[in-house]
Amino acid sequence: MHLTVTKLNTDLLNIHADVQHALAHKKPVVALESTIISHGMPYPQNVETAFRVEETVRKGGAVPATIAILDGRLCVGMTTDEIDYLGKAGTDVTKTSRRDIPFIVSTKRDGATTVATTMIIAALAGIEFMATGGIGGVHRGVEETMDVSADLEELARTNIAVVCAGVKSVLDIGRTLEYLETLGVPVVGYQTDTVPAFYARSSGFSVDYRADDAQTVAKALHAKFSLGLDGAMLITNPVPEAFALNPQEIDATIEQALEEMNRRGITGKDTTPF
Repeated sequence: MHLTVTKLNTDLLNIHADVQHALAHKKPVVALESTIISHGMPYPQNVETAFRVEETVRKGGAVPATIAILDGRLCVGMTTDEIDYLGKAGTDVTKTSRRDIPFIVSTKRDGATTVATTMIIAALAGIEFMATGGIGGVHRGVEETMDVSADLEELARTNIAVVCAGVKSVLDIGRTLEYLETLGVPVVGYQTDTVPAFYARSSGFSVDYRADDAQTVAKALHAKFSLGLDGAMLITNPVPEAFALNPQEIDATIEQALEEMNRRGITGKDTTPF
């Protein structure tokens, strides 16, 4: 897979020098979302976490490219000052998905990128991999709310490999996987037979394919993109056992949170941060 950037969108793209150098020399680059910085946790823990994630990518031999929209420009790779700025601004920054990009850019505002938007901007820059904690999906009670994350449609549309710890626990994981099947998005388990559920190592649902080493994943990605099959490949990697939480305890906490959310009338893109 090789993506080129047109003259039009280079005017909107601000690619960090380290990322440019890596791409030019065909070195591995990993895109990272920024909503976790602005909406995921308070300052300064959000910024400290972002720096730790970037350092983890570096230790793995790749160049991190944290992505956000600052002053209307698509930033691919951020400076420490920019990450700190985003962390301090927090929820004052717009949580930006595909539908929001034209207005955030045209009005020169700041936007924190969701999984979907990170995929879009990464692909524009020619980045082929991104990592995130968990993807969005079909929300519980979807038969009443029709609340389905834009992440799923983007996974069917954008050519990139997404590595994550599965589907966010707050979601309806079974229906999310059914939706991904309909969209033709392969769900791969890295050294696991079941889809992880963010903080839990297993959701109980089976992956489409298991891969026990990086070479197996790489060969499948090469075949997919060589054949011109549009869309992402979702590579799920369970959280280490030492940090995993009990699924039953997670579900009990989520049910309490959902009841409180309903009482407060919280809906849409405000659901996951809550």
